[in-house]
Amino acid sequence: MGKTICFQGKNIAYQIRGNGPAIVLLHGFLESKAIWDDFTDMLQSEFLVIAVDLPGHGQSESLSEIHTMKLMAEAVKAVLLAENINQAVMVGHSMGGYVALQFAAECENMLKGLVLFHSHAGADSAEAKENRRRTIDIVMQNKTGFIRQFIPDLFDKRHLAEYSTPITKLQDMAALMSPEAIVAALAGMRDRESQLPCLSTLAIQVLFIAGKNDSRIPFELILSQAVIPSHSELMLLDNVGHMGFIEAFRKTSKALLHFSIRCFD
Repeated sequence: MGKTICFQGKNIAYQIRGNGPAIVLLHGFLESKAIWDDFTDMLQSEFLVIAVDLPGHGQSESLSEIHTMKLMAEAVKAVLLAENINQAVMVGHSMGGYVALQFAAECENMLKGLVLFHSHAGADSAEAKENRRRTIDIVMQNKTGFIRQFIPDLFDKRHLAEYSTPITKLQDMAALMSPEAIVAALAGMRDRESQLPCLSTLAIQVLFIAGKNDSRIPFELILSQAVIPSHSELMLLDNVGHMGFIEAFRKTSKALLHFSIRCFD
């Protein structure tokens, strides 16, 4: 069921399906809640599944010139409060993982588990911040060209041909975003704080999912962070880039299902 709430005077869209303990799914940069449709189909028999369109993405309106991780986490919290959800397993892909970590830092008591899906807890390096700044300039000059180049680079390049259909769908999804919304997300990621201290104090279970051929987040970085929490698990995927929810749907969906069951047990 598609629903919306009013948050800071703007609409935040989300989908809610199923019954049982709650799982919250947060998409990444340029994506929307639609990326989780297959996961929702599989999970809804065991769980209440909530997939949120983060501000400026999908059917959610933009809130600010910069969508900070804190602002986006507050929007997610508003959705959970509207649905009377007290505890959930939260799953974040890439940028969604940054939002989930911010949520965990502020509201760990509302979480039973955390899944960082091709995501990590560090802040941007000086080089990465500069790359974000350059990307902002590119988006404002040629949004369409940026989207068409950016999205294929997220996949394992050796298997690009087999992902032509989902790549086109992702490009079409991103094309619906305004340049201002894309820039707001880029600026928010650029300015985010490190959540490594949060990782070190979390009492909840954490699952890291990493692709060996991820061009955006080297799996070695995720390996170094997976040892930080008191209880963490790691799923390392061969022949997978940054888009494991597509490139390894069967493996990752089963891992998410069994991890969530353990968290609520």
